[in-house]
Amino acid sequence: MSSLRKPAVSQSLASLLTRSIHRLTRPQPASAVVPVAGAMVHAACDARPSSRRATVAGAAVLIGALALSFAIPAQADTKKVRYEEVVRSVLYMPMYVAMTKGYFKEEGLDVSLKTSQGTDKGMAALLAGSADIVLIGPEASVYVANSESPVKTRVFAGLTATDGFLLLAREPADSFDWSMLKGKRVMSFRPGSNPDVFLMTAMEKHGLDPAKDVRMVSNIGPAARAGAWMAGQADYGIFLEPEASNLERDGHGKVVASIGEEVGQVDFTSFTATEKFLADNPDVAQKWVNAIYRAQQEIQNAPAADLATHMQPFFPGLSHAELVGAVERYRPFRLWKENPVVEEAAMNQLQDMLIKMGLQKDSERVAYANLVETRFAKEAMK
Repeated sequence: MSSLRKPAVSQSLASLLTRSIHRLTRPQPASAVVPVAGAMVHAACDARPSSRRATVAGAAVLIGALALSFAIPAQADTKKVRYEEVVRSVLYMPMYVAMTKGYFKEEGLDVSLKTSQGTDKGMAALLAGSADIVLIGPEASVYVANSESPVKTRVFAGLTATDGFLLLAREPADSFDWSMLKGKRVMSFRPGSNPDVFLMTAMEKHGLDPAKDVRMVSNIGPAARAGAWMAGQADYGIFLEPEASNLERDGHGKVVASIGEEVGQVDFTSFTATEKFLADNPDVAQKWVNAIYRAQQEIQNAPAADLATHMQPFFPGLSHAELVGAVERYRPFRLWKENPVVEEAAMNQLQDMLIKMGLQKDSERVAYANLVETRFAKEAMK
């Protein structure tokens, strides 16, 4: 059993969340918001304009977004939902499709979108009451269930069927073997997060001990990872699309493996809300899952070019061709769930992984019924 993450995670989740909540509740500068088909997209979620191209592209998308918002008439009885995604990635394509095509608006929901930049921050926003629904890793709900937090959360719909991170090698080779990671610096994610856990699980599958055989670099925030990689701070690293393809295209490495393909079908990111929100707003939860299931069905056979068009408003700095490439790269790995039900077997396997990595005690296993609420997903599929 690897003990690599025990010291880093020994601090209580309550302590981590308290600090995050404090940051979230401090006065923040206003960010630009544009309406996209009934959704409010925070354009400044990770905006670091670096070129005239990005500025021009952003302006073009703003105009297109405004056109989309007028194309779908608003309903008088719409309910506002404050939503946060963990990071911005093509991995969450079904959500972007649902927003752009107006599925939430048709359900009577007015969704505002913010990017948390981390599962810990998303969960903190949920517990602090500044978000209603978040898209984060289900491991966060496991940690909260075992914490002293009086507020408990439930996963109520799944979006991704497994890890969407791709392993990037700095020095391209004719062939790749996981043994090449031995003695190397590997850029991971925050200790205890799903990306970190899934990466270590893939390593152990191939005979590597993450605590002894590699040097994990896991102290870099999501927004700074690409820059740190280009600065040479690791030999291998995990990245989502479109970041992985962009780094590869610009000569900063080569994608050599899919973490999700190595680990298998274990729910990676899911929609989560507090127990109180689901109890007080079952109609909102049901409408949310209805929209998500519709998008999950939509993307299964839709051409990559069409899907890229629907995602374009959320990626103003990327060309249509780049988004098409990201979709096509992801498709073979079966990353997107076909329905929103989060199965018990997947949650049991996730907790097995957490226990093996020393992040959870076997005595702290959370019962499936206390972790996942399935009634909305099952109703949507009828």
